[in-house]
Amino acid sequence: MRRTIFLIALVAALSACAHQVDLTHQAPATLGDEPPGLEQAHVVRVVDGDTIVVEVTGRTEGPGAGTAPEGGEERVRLIGIDTPESVKPGSPVECFGREASAAAKALLEGQDVQLVKDVEERDAYDRLLRYVYIGREMANARLVANGYAAAYTYPPNVRHAGFFVDLERQARDRGLGLWSPDTCAGES
Repeated sequence: MRRTIFLIALVAALSACAHQVDLTHQAPATLGDEPPGLEQAHVVRVVDGDTIVVEVTGRTEGPGAGTAPEGGEERVRLIGIDTPESVKPGSPVECFGREASAAAKALLEGQDVQLVKDVEERDAYDRLLRYVYIGREMANARLVANGYAAAYTYPPNVRHAGFFVDLERQARDRGLGLWSPDTCAGES
């Protein structure tokens, strides 16, 4: 009996420590600011906080559209952001990595999205480099606005660099996610 009570208390204590995903801070709608053209896709799964797997389902031609073939699955790296590692082979899970992955999963998994490229088509790991939109809101920006990702400027893909830095500053000022004094000792 004592063991059962102990186990119930332990589970309750651990549950109380679990992070609840909070994506309440919406990023401004920026799809209208993008150049014409995009790829339509369905998010098959979330790899981690800044990488997803999609099935490309269509394309509207223009400078914002990439060259990913329709019908196949593609890994996509969200441009302009960086999240703590949670699945990198040979690396430990970084502080807030699981939470960032959970936030990306809650926001993106199973969604129909629009993909917009900046300058480069792919990175060194053969992932598509894209801004990912749910409706008119950029998912990359929503993750930064809620403190699940940091702004990450990697030229030449810098179209929204200033926007991401502003969103990160606001998340820091609010003490959200990565920037909370209770998370990673307030350091990222």
